[in-house]
Amino acid sequence: MLYHLLYPLRDFFFAFNIFQYISFRAVGAAITALLISFLLGPRVIKMLIQLQLGETIRDSGPESHQMKKGTPTMGGALILLAIILPTLLWAKIGDTHIQILLLATIWMGAIGFFDDYLKVVKKFPDGLIARYKMAGQITLGLIVGCLILAYPTVSELRTVISVPFIANGNIDIGWLYIPLVILVITGTSNAVNLTDGLDGLATGLVAIATLVFGAIAYASGRFDYSDYLNILYLPGTGELFIFCMALIGASIGFLWYNANPAKIFMGDTGSLSMGAALGTLAVLLKKEILFIIIGGVFVAESLSVIIQVGYFKYTKRKYGEGRKFFKMAPLHHHFELSGWHENHVVVRFWIIGIMCALLSLTTFKVQ
Repeated sequence: MLYHLLYPLRDFFFAFNIFQYISFRAVGAAITALLISFLLGPRVIKMLIQLQLGETIRDSGPESHQMKKGTPTMGGALILLAIILPTLLWAKIGDTHIQILLLATIWMGAIGFFDDYLKVVKKFPDGLIARYKMAGQITLGLIVGCLILAYPTVSELRTVISVPFIANGNIDIGWLYIPLVILVITGTSNAVNLTDGLDGLATGLVAIATLVFGAIAYASGRFDYSDYLNILYLPGTGELFIFCMALIGASIGFLWYNANPAKIFMGDTGSLSMGAALGTLAVLLKKEILFIIIGGVFVAESLSVIIQVGYFKYTKRKYGEGRKFFKMAPLHHHFELSGWHENHVVVRFWIIGIMCALLSLTTFKVQ
C-alpha cells in the first residue's frame, strides 16, 4: 500500500524513491510485525483470559503438561494480524504472489479458528472433524494450484519443479502438478500443527524455515543472483521476501509471549495458517522437494506420527495387541518422556532446524 501511495511521489521528493527497494520494504514489514506483536500481545492475552479461552490438555499427553491447562489459546489471531497488516502495508498488493499467499494464510487461519472455537468455546474434544479440515486443506491446494497455472510467473515453468543435488534439475511433471501442490500445502499445514506441542517449538522452527524461503525469494527474483546460484529465475518473486519478513517478525514477536513458560498458545489458528503459508511459499518458489530438507524437523514430526500409528496397527494385527514404536508421538513428546526437559527439546530441535536450513542452502552450489 505504501509503495502505491508514496513511490509515485518520487518525482516531487527524491526520498520516496526508497520505496522501490524490496530490502527496505522487507525490513519495514518485519519491524511492523514485531511492533504489532509487542503492542497488542498483552491486550490479546488479557482479552483471552477474560473470555476464559484457555487450553484444554489431553489426559493422554505428558503429565508435565497438565500445569499448562487454562493457558490462553487462539493466539494465532495475533499472528495473523501481524502477518497480514505489514504485508498489505509494505508489499505490492496487486502482485499475484502476494495475493495467493494471503489467500492461503487467511483460508487456513479461518479453518484453524473454527477448529479452536469448537474445542475451546463449544467444548468439542476433537474440534473440527478431521475430514472437514482435510477437505478445506485439499480445496485450498486445488485453488492455489489452479491460480498458479492460470497466472504463472513464467509460462514455460508453469508445471516445472526443482530437484536439489542435480545439475539443472528442473522437471516438468505436467498433470501431476496440482496433486503435488495439494500434497505440499496439506502436508505442511498438518506438519506445523503436529509440531506445535511445546512452548515456542513451532514458532521458532517456522521463523527458521521462513528465513530460508526469504533468501530464496530474493535471489529467485533477481536474474544475476539466480544465474550465479544456478536456480530458476522467477521474475516478481522478490515481493515474497516482504511476506517472509513479515512472517518472521510475527513469529519472533509471538515467541516473546510463547517461550517457556508460555503466556499464550497459538492454537490451530496459528499453526494451520503458518503451515499453509510455508507450503505455499515452497510451491510459488518451485522448491517443493527442497522443503523436505528446509523443514526437516516438520517432516520428522509427521513421520513419527505415521510410524507410530502404522506400527500400532501392524502389531495389533500380528500379536493381537497394539505396541508403540515411540514412547509417544509426535517426536518431541518421545524425547520429553525420555527425560529431556521441555526447553532442551525445543532448543535442540531449533538447532536441528538451523542445520537443515544451512544444508538446504548448500544445495544451490552443489547442483
